[in-house]
Amino acid sequence: MFFSETSALNTQSTQSNTLARFARAARYAVAITLGAAAFNVAAEGKIGFVNTERIFKDSAPAQRALKKIEKEFEKRETELQKLSKNLQAMQESLDKSPATLPEVDRRNKERELREQERDFQRKSREFREDINQRRNEELSAVLERANRAIKVIAEAEKFDIVFQEAVWASPRIDITDKVIKALADGAATTMPSLPLAK
Repeated sequence: MFFSETSALNTQSTQSNTLARFARAARYAVAITLGAAAFNVAAEGKIGFVNTERIFKDSAPAQRALKKIEKEFEKRETELQKLSKNLQAMQESLDKSPATLPEVDRRNKERELREQERDFQRKSREFREDINQRRNEELSAVLERANRAIKVIAEAEKFDIVFQEAVWASPRIDITDKVIKALADGAATTMPSLPLAK
């Protein structure tokens, strides 16, 4: 029995290693291809870069979306804070209860406390899941608007390619501020007043 389990584990490990090597090779191939494409564009054309993280942090639509979500979930957050304080009070009451408290009463209070804690944990988890889902929905809409703005800027300034993810990008190719300005102006589709990059 032990041999068959070990053999099965070795087979899974081998398959896992093979998949990992394949994934690593695929990542290298993509990186080489993208690197070659970027080199060709750099030699012949114009490159731009947009820091998506800054768009989500600094742009007016992203800030409005996060405030909207905060307001939307404010009541539930307050309820959770109340529940947390009640649990803390229940725990302190139980800890301070005299040793003369009948065992049955003590067990009932402990059971009630555990049930309240489970309820609190469930509500907290649901709250986090709901708020994350709403944040993703709102930021997805912001990203869609940002992509439209990027496209308009790229066409107006004759960029050959605009990257949104990079390990490092020179400030001279960074057009994030222009995108943030375009989003603040609410002009994600028409921005004729933007100065052309030099």
